[in-house]
Amino acid sequence: MKINWGTGIVIAFVAFISFIMYFIITMMTDSTYDHDLVVEDYYKQELQFQNEINKETNAKSLVENISWKKTAEGLVIIFPENLQKENITGKVFLYRPSNKQFDFEMPISLSNHNLLIPDKRLLDGRWNIKVDWQYNGKNYLYKKEVLY
Repeated sequence: MKINWGTGIVIAFVAFISFIMYFIITMMTDSTYDHDLVVEDYYKQELQFQNEINKETNAKSLVENISWKKTAEGLVIIFPENLQKENITGKVFLYRPSNKQFDFEMPISLSNHNLLIPDKRLLDGRWNIKVDWQYNGKNYLYKKEVLY
């Protein structure tokens, strides 16, 4: 049986559409390809962006900013020594880009200007740290990407 050029084009279109539909169905039904938004309330957070810029500017104007180091016990976030630790309040948010189920937030409770995030809470890989803190009524923000 001989296939003319019109039938060949139709067969090519059907094969191409079948190929594309296979990948669409695979991506929609397979849980390994689940990708969520970075955050659930993306637009709400976008409206707060100028506020974050102001907080980061405040943090950069400090004599000494927040730093961090990896230890055997976990990740230690070190607040400036020249500030009174009793007046530092806020929260630390750790975001795992590869899986939102590992994201967590914890309040700041300092011991000796250090905040320890236990090793058991952190998996190896990339983490985004966001420290939103206040000192004497002034707001500060520290953001860092960390490979743990």
